[in-house]
Amino acid sequence: MRYSPISRFKGTLLGAFLGGSLASDGKVEFESYLDLGRMPVLGIQSLIALGRLDLDDWIERQQEESPHLVATDDISIKIIIATLPVALFFHENPIKLRQNLLRVLKIWEDDPVIKDGTLAVGYAIALALTEKLDPLTLIPQTISFIGETPTSIPKKLLRVQNLLEQGAGLSTTQAEFAKEEKLSNTIAMAFYCFLSTLEDFRLTVLQAKVQDATLLSSQATGAITGALSGAYNGTGGIPVNWQVLLLQRNSPAWGLTSFSQMLELTDAFVGVWSGVYNLTLNPKELTEEGCEVALLSVYAAPRVIRSR
Repeated sequence: MRYSPISRFKGTLLGAFLGGSLASDGKVEFESYLDLGRMPVLGIQSLIALGRLDLDDWIERQQEESPHLVATDDISIKIIIATLPVALFFHENPIKLRQNLLRVLKIWEDDPVIKDGTLAVGYAIALALTEKLDPLTLIPQTISFIGETPTSIPKKLLRVQNLLEQGAGLSTTQAEFAKEEKLSNTIAMAFYCFLSTLEDFRLTVLQAKVQDATLLSSQATGAITGALSGAYNGTGGIPVNWQVLLLQRNSPAWGLTSFSQMLELTDAFVGVWSGVYNLTLNPKELTEEGCEVALLSVYAAPRVIRSR
């Protein structure tokens, strides 16, 4: 395996956060970054607490945070980013991945463009985590995963494929997709920025920020692009100076009190996904007639011990 699962999990979430936080000159601007709120964090916390996807629990948590969401461009990006925990948790199984992404989307507006955008991003991240992502076939595979749809996303992804094959530059692609601030264009630009600079996280997200569009469109494209590139390149591909800057500032992230708390939450999330048993959360199960049993270290082959 090229990168560890924890590197790719952290890369996905950190990439989304950084992609929405960076200014076009590469500086982290916490004051102006796309406010994704607590939606992704609430999903992670639910999966950690229950060890599985419980739609009722997600609905309760999400509706307490945002009871009345209307599918604007701003909210559409928030919803797609909010589904990242599901893409990560079920990335090994395409059938479960699709089923659970569609289940979670029922919490919000039933918008076909949001659905297709979520499936496209989630599937690309799953391929990256399973190291099956081939840049030459990613877009056709993604379109197949989306399936029949009335939206323009498959058509625009095919246009991205053609532009990449022609060696089209960033300015040409921007002219194609930056005319209107639509979610479908944001998805298309994110895939272009990702695939055109596949191995370079820094250049990938900076490309996403350089757009002749509104700040919202630039940050939205950056967040999705960062998630895709972070999943593919892991934390090792994210510039160290950016990571150090985040740790030094330790500013609030996605509704949490600090960036360090976000990293700790991701560690716990990976532990639950991998089936690691958290002894500190279940101390009663380690007692017998009032006497504590000695702690044991248990090892198993991959996929043998799994909470779900």
